Amino acid sequence: MYNNPFREDNFRRPGWGDYDDFETTSFGPTHFGPPPVGQMPMSTPPGFSPPIPAWRVGSSGIRSCLFRNTYIWMNTGRSFWFFPTAIGREIIAGFRWSRRYGWYFRTISRNQIRSYECFR
Repeated sequence: MYNNPFREDNFRRPGWGDYDDFETTSFGPTHFGPPPVGQMPMSTPPGFSPPIPAWRVGSSGIRSCLFRNTYIWMNTGRSFWFFPTAIGREIIAGFRWSRRYGWYFRTISRNQIRSYECFR
């Protein structure tokens, strides 16, 4: 029999079964469980980027931003809209806004947050 190098089997990654690995794995740390899809924001965040506060806030007090549009500035210089849905001692879970993909589930390490600001 002719061995066709373009057969579908030759392009599968080792370890892939009949199920989709991406859809079956949990997101974030195991203690947060699956993403809280029912709590995802239904609208886009505000259409502006607020100026960065002059003081360093860190992540203390971010509990008041649960289920609210929150603008986050990271220690790396990146900034983005975030919709927190769960806050742990070390991790914040929620949805990050992307103009290209919309809201998608992400976790953020609390010690990476430089500052934040909540909006209604």
